[in-house]
Amino acid sequence: FSLMLKDNGFVLEQIYSPLVVHTSPEHEELKAIAKNCLTRLHCYHYLGYADSKWQIVMQACEQKELPKVNHLFSIYRLLLTGTHLMQTGEIESNFAALNQNFVLSYVDELLERDGATEAGHTLEANEWKFHQDEYERLREMLEDSADATNLPETSSAQDALNDLLKRIRIADLATARG
Repeated sequence: FSLMLKDNGFVLEQIYSPLVVHTSPEHEELKAIAKNCLTRLHCYHYLGYADSKWQIVMQACEQKELPKVNHLFSIYRLLLTGTHLMQTGEIESNFAALNQNFVLSYVDELLERDGATEAGHTLEANEWKFHQDEYERLREMLEDSADATNLPETSSAQDALNDLLKRIRIADLATARG
């Protein structure tokens, strides 16, 4: 719960994931409360993580290795998830679903190429400049979306999260004693 209040996008991605093994009324309540955890500061989570992954790609390039397609997917997914959040106030981390909104013409082709090899397809040298420019463009789009977002500066969910946590712990104690 404390990570939800610290603008951690990955925690919220887990809460809103469509891949659910087990759910409960508390999980549904948590999803409702989590909407009040979404802030404009999440852009820094997504920018920071994308920048970290980009640095790894750049280090590989300095060692004369071309980046793998799946590394670019990870970076693009972060930037698009953050942009989508800033624009809509909703978490969506599925790359294919995001691309239905952003319509990046190269994504389907890259997905097809990446799926054709187990180890992950490496970009061709003539593609690299395009992806460097695209990284910068998507990064700028996230920053612009953060500047224009209607999301609040801070979370308003702390009291609701504390209440939910107390109720869950009390129920667990009652079950353990019962």
